[in-house]
Amino acid sequence: MNTSNQSSQRNAEPRALGLWRRFGGNRIGRLAFSAGVWAKAPYFVTVVPVVRSAEPGRVVMTSPKWPGVHNHIGTFHAIAMCNIAEAAMGVLMEVTVPPSHQWIPKGMAVDYLAKAPSSLTATATIEPIDFGTISDGTDVVVTVSITDKNGNEVVNARITTWVRPKN
Repeated sequence: MNTSNQSSQRNAEPRALGLWRRFGGNRIGRLAFSAGVWAKAPYFVTVVPVVRSAEPGRVVMTSPKWPGVHNHIGTFHAIAMCNIAEAAMGVLMEVTVPPSHQWIPKGMAVDYLAKAPSSLTATATIEPIDFGTISDGTDVVVTVSITDKNGNEVVNARITTWVRPKN
């Protein structure tokens, strides 16, 4: 790829961000966008994640409390909370990383802070990135804060992703 194409791709809007801007303005559109997430990564359907807002650097998703995510004491299962964290991270990277680059998760560190007795909200964030400076690849850490319906943080996750230019 020539330098001009690389530069224009670095400045191009991620496809997922364009779809969010097209569909995210109302409830039906948000559900349609979320269904697209489920189709791309079917495993996440287990936590029924719904994207509430999405912009480069920040994504908010919700996940309802239902029997499929319960543990033995009737609260949100720890791994189900990891699933919503990873889903939020994935959408964040898809609306942030330009078409000139690609990403893949490398690792996850999770702190379980409290029992999660209700539906959850996951907020994924990253610091601004200058993708033009990434030539060989770099770690990008996404922070995901998961709160219950009362706003209490129940999980804090740090998901390390590897971002590099496409060949």
